[in-house]
Amino acid sequence: MSVASASASVEPLPYVTGLLNYVIEPTGKPHSYMYDPPPGIPKLSASYEQHAIVIRNLRPVASSLSLDAEGFRLVTHQSRVSNFYDEAEVRETHYPEVQKLVAEATGARRVLVFDHTVRRRVQEPQLIPATERREPVPRVHNDYTKKSGPQRVRDLMAEEAEILLRRHFSIINVWRPIRGPLEDWPLALCDARSVADEDLIATDLLYKDRTGETYSVKHNPDHRWFHAPRMTPDEVLLFRCYDSTEHGVARFVPHAAFQDPTAPRDAAPRESIELRCLVFY
Repeated sequence: MSVASASASVEPLPYVTGLLNYVIEPTGKPHSYMYDPPPGIPKLSASYEQHAIVIRNLRPVASSLSLDAEGFRLVTHQSRVSNFYDEAEVRETHYPEVQKLVAEATGARRVLVFDHTVRRRVQEPQLIPATERREPVPRVHNDYTKKSGPQRVRDLMAEEAEILLRRHFSIINVWRPIRGPLEDWPLALCDARSVADEDLIATDLLYKDRTGETYSVKHNPDHRWFHAPRMTPDEVLLFRCYDSTEHGVARFVPHAAFQDPTAPRDAAPRESIELRCLVFY
């Protein structure tokens, strides 16, 4: 489907208008500290600006979405995890569950969950150290770049890496609410077909022991945004943050948390978990 026809097909969908934070094109390569930086140094070197964006309800077209086209899917999946804040239980129970789910959804030969993040919105984030803070991220971004996607394979797969890098692979995120129905700061996803290469700004992530790289994203009025309202813990979003195929499939899906203007004022603060997977075909 062409970008023009895809745009026309989503026009009738219900939508909300949310504020998304896009990067202002920097003069040099931006960076973000993933720990409390030295005194007087800002955590983010780049500047951001808010744009009012139409964010469409994907539920009416959920069955037609694909990882290769839009770059994301909504699927039903019931987990056996009783406590998503229990690190051991998540690794022992949820990692195998998600590996099976992603393999079935993609036809992959091999899936490896390599990390996860639990996010929880808090009232006074300034009182919590950056290393312990995992709030919803309101800046439009993509977790991996053309450079850092393959590097993640090298970091994790040791002597297997160069052999694995010769064939098709993806990095796919699996995102679900811990409490639901989720109304507070849901996740918005951008149709990969509406994203131009020049919209993506490579950005260093500075850790104490290493430097990673993600994409910050510049505003483009052609971007098409979607979300799944009132997700339950038995629903997950699969979305692609990297694909080694350079043409013809979704490679990068920018995403961000946003404040839904239709959410009730007493909506429970968002709690969610996302797992990241290396997916080999």
